Amino acid sequence: MSEKGIVFFPERFIEATPKDYRLEPYEDVFFTAQDGTRLHGWFVHGPDERAVLLWFHGNAGNISHRLHNLKKLHDALQIPIFIFDYREYGLSEGEISKAGTFSDAQGALRYLTSEKGFQESSVLLFGRSLGTALAVDIASKEECLGVILEAAFTSTDDMMRRYFPFFTLPTTSTVKYDSLSLIESIKSPILFIHGQFDQTIPASMARRLFETATAPKDFYEVAGADHNDTYLVGGREYFAVWQKFFIDCLNRKESRES
Repeated sequence: MSEKGIVFFPERFIEATPKDYRLEPYEDVFFTAQDGTRLHGWFVHGPDERAVLLWFHGNAGNISHRLHNLKKLHDALQIPIFIFDYREYGLSEGEISKAGTFSDAQGALRYLTSEKGFQESSVLLFGRSLGTALAVDIASKEECLGVILEAAFTSTDDMMRRYFPFFTLPTTSTVKYDSLSLIESIKSPILFIHGQFDQTIPASMARRLFETATAPKDFYEVAGADHNDTYLVGGREYFAVWQKFFIDCLNRKESRES
């Protein structure tokens, strides 16, 4: 059964490019997922190349719908940002599935390490909503610079219980997102960001993940924010939290390597 229209809401049409937001120079990138599927993304250069941000977006639209957010984040951090589309989103090929997104995420990390020459320890993972499951999966296997989980959920099963309370969950083995079972494996610092009034994913899910995590961690609840407007409602404070976390991650890395 296809999960499109239930879990995933991909859109093909690219509404704008980084150039439209004065995000230059940038590269139009085509790369392959772990299973060979051809994917598309944008690599936006930045003056500070001590780190790179790898962005796993949410379940709807495509990368062009994140450009306003991308511009503000790039201005705040001044580091390169790599944002890409999962299979069947934007210009990426293939058909969307949970298993496919895990393969896509691995391919994106491999692109940064193999093609761009970044070490895993210089990659800052950013997952938003659905993308938090992919950031957690990567971070549970690789020690990265840090992990930002915005609007994080505990697991597919918990989300199904929330939205389809009378639906019987399958007992057979299926591919699922289960950040709750992986979060303790993360060694890199974690920043949780969540809207106070998130109607899509309750803040209590992120709090549960936060309490379970054993890595250095912080929780920033954006007062008055819902699911998609955290960076707008949070304003300067939102980006100041990002900047502090980024600097803390760099300092931790330098102290480890010295």
